[in-house]
Amino acid sequence: MAFLTPELRLALRANERAARLARAHGRTLDPAPLVKFFNPHGLATWLATDLDADGDTMSGLVDLGFGCPDYGRFSVRALAELRLPLGRFIVRDIGFISRLPLSIWADAARAAGSILWVPQMLRPAAIPSRACSQSPPTSKPQRSPDDGIAHP
Repeated sequence: MAFLTPELRLALRANERAARLARAHGRTLDPAPLVKFFNPHGLATWLATDLDADGDTMSGLVDLGFGCPDYGRFSVRALAELRLPLGRFIVRDIGFISRLPLSIWADAARAAGSILWVPQMLRPAAIPSRACSQSPPTSKPQRSPDDGIAHP
């Protein structure tokens, strides 16, 4: 599996160009993260929104597992080459999809102390209420397809 597919690279580069154009006009963009990397042996997680022209430097939300996720920049090459115990590597979450902007992820991750808790924190807010139902539901409410977070 490719660490970054050509399609992801194109989308990440498009976000970087859009952000640069917005800055030139005095605005800022708040795109949704397009890719998630994680340590299968630990808590470290990276969410990337864009890729610089050098093809290596990404920007996004970085959580090294110490309870203080924050915006940061990181190297695709360094993540791909990082060797973990038992011969493992940093992994790209191939099922990751988010429509939520990075600022929402960052605020929730800071409140929780980890990116890993964000989907659980945000999911209840995205479930439509059943205010009009006359009886309690007999099964768990289903997530709306537009809740902004997709999970395999």
